[in-house]
Amino acid sequence: MDDSTYVGKLRLVVTGDRLLIAPLSAGERTHTGLYLPDSAADGKKVSSGWVEAVGPGYPVATPVAPDDEPWKQPSRPQLQFIPLQARKGDFAMYVKSSAYELNLEGKTFFVVPYSAVLVLLREDWDTASISPPPEPEA
Repeated sequence: MDDSTYVGKLRLVVTGDRLLIAPLSAGERTHTGLYLPDSAADGKKVSSGWVEAVGPGYPVATPVAPDDEPWKQPSRPQLQFIPLQARKGDFAMYVKSSAYELNLEGKTFFVVPYSAVLVLLREDWDTASISPPPEPEA
């Protein structure tokens, strides 16, 4: 799991359904060919950057078996997480107003809730879980 990253000597651990994103600097071109001109850096509603760390996901309580007595509580409830689709190294486009800016050791990051992520761009396809869309016929 990619739930943490290092910034200098600090280890940042992302919690819950959040992503840590390193924003693109203005005028930078991504490896997929997207170009963000300097004039578009201010006043835009959508921002983008590289995913540096991914939280464990949405917390879900352990389901109770139907034959268990409801007043019996386990000594410590086990938390499970529904994992997020994002992975470290993905390029994410997100709603800028939902992100929280974080400045550490001269670097700027954004903590973005997963619900604010609009698009994830990934260079390789994970053929075990998803296949690329079929090619359009000419």
